Amino acid sequence: MKRARFTEEQIIAVLKEHEVGAKTADLARKHGVSEATIYNWKAKFGGMDVSEAKRLRVLEEENAKLKKLLAEQMLDAAALRELLSKNV
Repeated sequence: MKRARFTEEQIIAVLKEHEVGAKTADLARKHGVSEATIYNWKAKFGGMDVSEAKRLRVLEEENAKLKKLLAEQMLDAAALRELLSKNV
C-alpha cells in the first residue's frame, strides 16, 4: 500500500478544518488518513502556521544531521582511545 505524504500546508489545512468544527471521522475519511493520524498531527502541528511548521521541519533535519555528526565523532574518539591504549 502506498503511503501518502502530506505537506505542512496540507496538514495545517486539515487541522484548520478540524478547528472550525469538522468531525475527526469525517476529515479522516475525506483525506484518506486514520483518526489517529489527525490526532498525531494535532499534537505536533496544533496552533502552528505554515511557516512555523516548515521551520520545525528544517530544525528537525538539522538536528538529525548534528546527531549523526556527534555519533561519528564519538566513534572516532573511541577508536583513537582504543588505539592509544594498545600502544601504551
